[in-house]
Amino acid sequence: MSNPKFSTKNTKSIKDTSIVHQRHLVLNEKYLKDSTTAWITDSAEVIGINLHDPFRTSVSINNKMKVPFKIGVHKAVGGDHDFPNPGDLLCASLASCFESTIRLISNKLIIELTETKIYATAQVDVRGTLMIDKSIPVEFQSMHIDALIIAKNADEKLLQKLIEGAKRSCIIYQTIIKGIPITLNADVKIKN
Repeated sequence: MSNPKFSTKNTKSIKDTSIVHQRHLVLNEKYLKDSTTAWITDSAEVIGINLHDPFRTSVSINNKMKVPFKIGVHKAVGGDHDFPNPGDLLCASLASCFESTIRLISNKLIIELTETKIYATAQVDVRGTLMIDKSIPVEFQSMHIDALIIAKNADEKLLQKLIEGAKRSCIIYQTIIKGIPITLNADVKIKN
């Protein structure tokens, strides 16, 4: 079933009902008037406490909110892996940005999502960081996303366009893919 609201005739109804579209109009005007206002800075800060413990720390996310988040070291490099590690945070960043982008685009297109699930993984050969084999780069070698998108009022073609739009507009996806490959398996379904 295609989205009846999404046609050239009904563009005005999209503008009237999409909160994302309404907010983007305001932002577009603002950024066109002064492009310097489009620059943002995200942040995280680690202040070392309990420095005698090499396996655990805490990161404060966002400069204003300072949301504390415990971090552990992965068992593959000697840690206890009792808290999420930085690689987990990288995956969380990719998954959350990709899912948020899908929500924003869906709202603009008046696609009624009934379920989303984004699962991100990252693969790394830790022999490089442990200096066991200096020919192995100290970096993640690849990442993967499994995406499940279920919507009521869209056809499979529109949902595939949604996935492509998310790939193109997701800041974290676009940043990471410049350095390492990201594969994507998208399962899109129409709910009757």
